[in-house]
Amino acid sequence: MTSLSEFEKSLNDEQPRKEYSDLLRALWWDAHDNWKKAHDIAQDIPNEDGSWIHAYLHRKEGDQFNADYWYRRAGRNRFEGSLEDEWRDMVSCFLAQGS
Repeated sequence: MTSLSEFEKSLNDEQPRKEYSDLLRALWWDAHDNWKKAHDIAQDIPNEDGSWIHAYLHRKEGDQFNADYWYRRAGRNRFEGSLEDEWRDMVSCFLAQGS
């Protein structure tokens, strides 16, 4: 299993690692400032985890109304911390799940 620090080191790579799930690939692309690619991946993940990433991405773009919709779909309250903290929480969560 990859750790958060190993995942962060992989951000130096040109592409996300093949073993990464779509959840982690979306967050990898987000860390590379490719919001569109991250969003395209997230919107094709039909579960609460995909909705969480979707919410985060809309929060990041400043569309709080849309973000709140996706937080509800994810079964979560709006994240009140920084975007960086939420990103780390998601990566850690998905790594722990083996996603």
